[in-house]
Amino acid sequence: MLAITNVKIITVTQGIIDEGTVLVEDGKIKAVGQQVAVPADAEIIDGSGKVLSPGLIDAHSHAGLDEEGYGSEGWDYNEATDPATPWLRAIDGINPTEMGLRDAAANGVTTVCVVPGSANVIGGEGVIIHTYGDVVDEMVISRDAGLKVAFGENPKRVYKEQKKMPTTRMGTAAILREHLVRAMNYMARLEQGEKDPDKMPERDLRLENLVRVLRREIPLRAHAHRADDIMTALRIADEFNVRIVIEHATEGHKIAEHLARRQVPAVVGPSMTSRSKVELQEQDFSTAAVLNEAGVKVALTLDHPVVPLKYLPVVAALAVRAGLPEEEAWKAITINPAEILGIDHLVGSIEVGKAADLVLWSGDPLDVRSRAEKVLINGRLVG
Repeated sequence: MLAITNVKIITVTQGIIDEGTVLVEDGKIKAVGQQVAVPADAEIIDGSGKVLSPGLIDAHSHAGLDEEGYGSEGWDYNEATDPATPWLRAIDGINPTEMGLRDAAANGVTTVCVVPGSANVIGGEGVIIHTYGDVVDEMVISRDAGLKVAFGENPKRVYKEQKKMPTTRMGTAAILREHLVRAMNYMARLEQGEKDPDKMPERDLRLENLVRVLRREIPLRAHAHRADDIMTALRIADEFNVRIVIEHATEGHKIAEHLARRQVPAVVGPSMTSRSKVELQEQDFSTAAVLNEAGVKVALTLDHPVVPLKYLPVVAALAVRAGLPEEEAWKAITINPAEILGIDHLVGSIEVGKAADLVLWSGDPLDVRSRAEKVLINGRLVG
């Protein structure tokens, strides 16, 4: 058993506990509070003058798919040969020991959702992993991350160069609709086959993930920066009655009420970059504050490797400076992404029964001068 004592605890969901103790046993949080009895045989970490937080979470990244230091040999995030590749799986391209993931773990980011890139209209299946391990299968928290789709500039640019559809925003939306309709027809045949085995269709890997989307088992994870692209994504989600998460949401502040009314979450960012393309003209750290004020569930993303994962606390601090309340900034890098990813029963806050994903900081984690002194994932010291 491990006890972290005399520490300021940012629980996220249960407020702040001064001079508290957290007990860890078998990889989980066993007790939290000021009056926690520490067993005599417990290993003790004295947290005096330090701050304990949950492990940080980024709900949108390409970590392990875009390997730092490898150049083009490590670019495994875009299968840019077909605009619709729903059968691809991010897990099959992740290098679990690449430098970006190891840096993330060492700096307190313990959980990430890894998705394919945005070259394709339909990019493939994402996966939620811990950031430390030698075998990716053992790092997986959930395979139900969702199906990556993309709107806006990227699919247009990639396939215009190949002289393929889509070359317009209309074409992007049409391809997504077409494949959702194909999946609806395949789903109907599957349902017939469940009643009459003689009518069971052959397995179609291209459509299986889309059927999961239509059955609302997983969401669409929609790359969309501009307000018009976000509205197209919402229009298609309404049309097919599917769950959706808007990722990037650079112009989300323009249509915050539409996201709030539909209870659609937004994974906002990366905001700590240059305006490298037209879609980013209105990029500003205040977007998260506007969305939060409207009632949208907000998470912050670095879109690693666009901005390295290790800077997630810095981005949260900049969002606070731009108007996001500090309590909400903490939620945006812990419990909110956990809820968006459907893993909040496992991680995202310091609560009894959750995984002991914990970070001991030298000072206020939102102060750029603070550092992660100790990082635990499932109770194991990794950094």
